[in-house]
Amino acid sequence: MRLPPHRLPSHFLPPLLLLLAALAGCATPPPLVAVAPPLAYPPSVRERIFAVLDSEWREWGALTLEAEAPPPPEPAEALVANFPRVLAYWRAVPDDEGTILRNRALYPLALRGEAPGGGLWRETPWSAAFISYVMLRAGVDTREFRPSAAHAFYIDHLLQDAATFPAEAPFLPHGPAEYAPRPGDLVCADRGRQPLTHWTQRASDQGRFRPMHCDIVVAVAPGVVEATGGNVADAVTRRRFAADAAGLLLPAPAATAAWFVVFENRLGRLGPWAPAF
Repeated sequence: MRLPPHRLPSHFLPPLLLLLAALAGCATPPPLVAVAPPLAYPPSVRERIFAVLDSEWREWGALTLEAEAPPPPEPAEALVANFPRVLAYWRAVPDDEGTILRNRALYPLALRGEAPGGGLWRETPWSAAFISYVMLRAGVDTREFRPSAAHAFYIDHLLQDAATFPAEAPFLPHGPAEYAPRPGDLVCADRGRQPLTHWTQRASDQGRFRPMHCDIVVAVAPGVVEATGGNVADAVTRRRFAADAAGLLLPAPAATAAWFVVFENRLGRLGPWAPAF
C-alpha cells in the first residue's frame, strides 16, 4: 500500500519546527487534513475507547503478555469463530488491500479445515485496522482520526493536525524520552531496518509506508505501562511494557523496533472539558 507524499504546513510552534523545516523543500500535494479545526469531544468518548478496547480484548480471551513473551502456539486469528471479528476491523478502513476478498475466499476452506498457508487473516497485518476500528466504534470521526490499514498513514494525519491546530488537535506527539504515557495515549514503535527514534524524524519519508505498530495505553503503574493492540500474538492482546521511575518507556523489547512517539490523547480534555490548573 502506497500513498502519495504529503507535506505539513509551514507554521507551528516548537517542537514541530524541525519537522516543518525538513518538509520545506517537498512538493505541494493535497493537504492531509481539512481546513476546519478538529472538534472538541466530550469525556464520554474516552470512556467509549476504553469500553471498546476492554470488550474486544475479552472476546479474544483476555490475553495478557509481558512485552517479550512468546505468542501462543495456535494463532487465534485463524479460528473460524474470529473471522467476523477481524472482518469488522478491516471494514473500518477505506482500503483493505484486497484482504477481505482473499479471506472471504479462504473462509469456506477454513470451515472444512482446508485453509492453506496457516489459515485465515495471515495476510495483511491488521493492527492498524484494529486501532482505526476502536476509534470509529468510540465515536471519533474520520476528521479527527483518519482510518488506515497502515499505522504510518494515520500517524502522518495526527502529526499534520498537531502542526496545523496545536490548540485543538486531539492528539499531540511527544518523544518517548520526554513524556510519560497515560491511559488513552497511543504508544508507537518503528519496525524499519533503521528505526526512527523520535517522531520528528518522520519528516524524511512522510507520506510513505514504514512498518510501525501502535497500541493504546489502558493502565500505568510504577515501572509498567499496559497497552492493548491488535494483531499482537495474532489476537487482541494486552502487553506490559517496562518504564523507568518517571514513567517513561524503556527501550522497545524487539531488537528491530524502537519507540519513536507517544501521542497524548486529549479527547474529552479540550474545549469546555479542559481541566483547570
